[in-house]
Amino acid sequence: MDSAPTLTDGVVSLRAHREDDIEGCFEQCQDPESRRWTTIPVPYTRDDARHFVTEVVSRGWADGTSWAFAVETDGRFGGTVELRDEGHGRAEIAFGAHPRVRGTGAMERACRLLLDWGYATQGLRTVVWRACVGNWASRRLAWRLGFSFDGTLRRYLDDRGELVDTWVGTLLADDDRQPRGRWLDVPTLDAEGLRLREWRESDIPRIVEACTDPRTRRWLPRLPDPYGEAEARAWLAAQAEARATGRSVCWAVVDPADDTSALASISFFDYTPEVECEIGYWAHPDARGRGVATRAMREVVRHLFEELGIRRVTAAASVENKASRHVIEANGLRLWGTERLGVEVHGGRADLAWYDLLLEEWRQLRRRTPR
Repeated sequence: MDSAPTLTDGVVSLRAHREDDIEGCFEQCQDPESRRWTTIPVPYTRDDARHFVTEVVSRGWADGTSWAFAVETDGRFGGTVELRDEGHGRAEIAFGAHPRVRGTGAMERACRLLLDWGYATQGLRTVVWRACVGNWASRRLAWRLGFSFDGTLRRYLDDRGELVDTWVGTLLADDDRQPRGRWLDVPTLDAEGLRLREWRESDIPRIVEACTDPRTRRWLPRLPDPYGEAEARAWLAAQAEARATGRSVCWAVVDPADDTSALASISFFDYTPEVECEIGYWAHPDARGRGVATRAMREVVRHLFEELGIRRVTAAASVENKASRHVIEANGLRLWGTERLGVEVHGGRADLAWYDLLLEEWRQLRRRTPR
């Protein structure tokens, strides 16, 4: 076989590349995300697109080193998916989407068609997925397809002459093609004049301001010191990893009228679905004394009980941290114990006050408290 067969699921089709794909391929490779996460030439010209469509793809089919398909949706070019032969029943999957099809599910459909064909027709037994660390769109698609997540290869992929850390996973021919484990989303929530949304890279200056504040550092002494942009980026990456592994969700708390100035952070973690989790938070100095953390926590508690089906919510604060304890108590959580020297604070260790609230108790509070 020296060219791609046509495959379809009735919505998305995979077919051989054609000369009329050159413009779509060129458009795709002008996209910043395509440039960021692939090794396409920069700048990328129409001659590069022509070379890829008319020579690179056909050469891979001719010598059996790679099997690339054009993705077509609604009669238009939507990207490329590819299996690169590694011998002995193994291949690497690669995919790149035209910006117009992102978020439509087209690439998931395309990759499923590709995988089915590779296992059934090419006799593949193992398909490997690799992506530069930080390429969350690629990792999430691999998760949806059923790939395992097998860790990070340090300084592995060649990114325009630089070796970068690389995520890796595998999918076997007899694996269930369903996601492994949970991937938590960050829903946007409205909370009494506040908005809880996903953290963004543009929030980094506010994160740095909050995490260098002496009061914040008093109660969170394990924050890196010094704390700058690199530490804030690492924190954002850790939050993304926690969502991808189903462990935690963290929101930026903002004023809807000023979405660019984060007022606080609130999260739930140690998450056991339909059982329990813990809530944690910190406030930017600008937000203190305004009830921001209290209102945000009230909405997160509601979300956990009403929408995630949690039965028990917990929270903890240093016994001496009166402001944090007020936030917890204002939301109806009950003190159930004190863990002596249970938390590290600036200057040593301190006793830790533990609180919890059960679903039934929260319902009673809701009935008694006017909305």
